[in-house]
Amino acid sequence: MRAGVAVLTLGALTPLAAGCGKDSTAPDPAAGGRQPLAAPPARDRDSHATEPRAAHAARAAAAKRWGLEQVPRAAPPAPGKKPRITTREGFEVDGHRRLGLPPVFTTVPTDEKVVFLTIDDGAEKDPAFLRMMSELKIPYTAFLSDYVIKDDYGYFEEMRDRGVGLNNHTLNHPPLRGLSYARQKREICGMQDVVEERYGHRPVLFRPPFGTYDKNTLRAAKSCGVEYVPLWNEEVFVDRWDYREGDGELHPGDIVLTHFRGRNEWKGTMPDMIRRFLDKVTAEGYAVGRLEDYL
Repeated sequence: MRAGVAVLTLGALTPLAAGCGKDSTAPDPAAGGRQPLAAPPARDRDSHATEPRAAHAARAAAAKRWGLEQVPRAAPPAPGKKPRITTREGFEVDGHRRLGLPPVFTTVPTDEKVVFLTIDDGAEKDPAFLRMMSELKIPYTAFLSDYVIKDDYGYFEEMRDRGVGLNNHTLNHPPLRGLSYARQKREICGMQDVVEERYGHRPVLFRPPFGTYDKNTLRAAKSCGVEYVPLWNEEVFVDRWDYREGDGELHPGDIVLTHFRGRNEWKGTMPDMIRRFLDKVTAEGYAVGRLEDYL
């Protein structure tokens, strides 16, 4: 963090310092607490009860093939009524509501035991990961940066064709907080243009690199067509989980972060990371939902 730059207070991560891997910038540890959920306690439902027998059998075979401890719960259907998404307390910027800036949140209000998997940047392009997620029918949302995807736009084209939402993580992944409005707008709108040109849609979801932002970030994002700024409540790696909340637990509606990484940076592969992710959420009775279905 550079001296002289006004710092936006973000929620404390335990032990993770603002996510995005080893080069993260630390938030203010004084700001804690979960985003309030405007919903009743979570319902633990049997997701297999409404899943066609053949579909469940295919996923059971895939779970065995990919070395999972249990068959993951089927993704829930999109809610008939979308929850109201608001900015998490302590994550606001000055004039947030008055200016109509996109909400910044780490959880989605829901009464279902569901979490949301989000994957950042696009550095690793593992074909086995695409196969695994398709065979298991696990939804996820990608936040892409042009500087690491431009060597293989086709990989993410295939991902899009499999129903994955491709969203904005800036052109070059700089820490945005404290940069000029013009510089931030170039990073955000520039990536909007890349996704639109390459993948045929203009994202409404944006995640700032390292989870750091200021009023200029959100103003620029809004001007580029962004409607939501999802951060995260947990981060999963090949060898561990890190938690924003002090209780070190999953919660209904939590957004989970991970990255496109492989053996050059992790002690394992993306399928290894997905095994760790799915084994935990399944054991705790959670399904993995599609974030865009709730927004």
